[in-house]
Amino acid sequence: MSNTYTQLYIHTVFAVKHRHSLIRPAWKEDLYRYMTGIVQNQGHKLIAINGMPDHVHTFIGLNPKQSISELMQYLKMDSAKWVNEKRLTQAKFEWQSGYGAFSYGHSQIDSVIRYIQNQEEHHRKRTFLEEYIAFLQKLKVPYDEQYVFKPVEE
Repeated sequence: MSNTYTQLYIHTVFAVKHRHSLIRPAWKEDLYRYMTGIVQNQGHKLIAINGMPDHVHTFIGLNPKQSISELMQYLKMDSAKWVNEKRLTQAKFEWQSGYGAFSYGHSQIDSVIRYIQNQEEHHRKRTFLEEYIAFLQKLKVPYDEQYVFKPVEE
């Protein structure tokens, strides 16, 4: 489309089903490379990706030709399929339903990248659930606690 210019930066957060810590250091970089390919093949730019054994953060330069929900559907479905085809976990690997998606401006790019790159450090101070709720509150996103990522099953 001529004369259409966009600058859309989206930070996404999503968890392994039941927040089980299934993403292993031995293969997480391969997973992140695969996920980068999914994002790029959908016409977007993956700026940063990192996470912990139970969740992933992405920072994406979004192409407006595709909705965030459609991109996230592809990203989660295809990456889970990849993990399962590679047999990287003993049980079936699944992402929990839902995700968080937060928009940022150009002036915030560096701080979001640093935040995503320093996940291990952040999680020494707070849990994933505390981090996620802090995002929702800081960005004034209305939420219902019963639908926030389910806790790890005992």
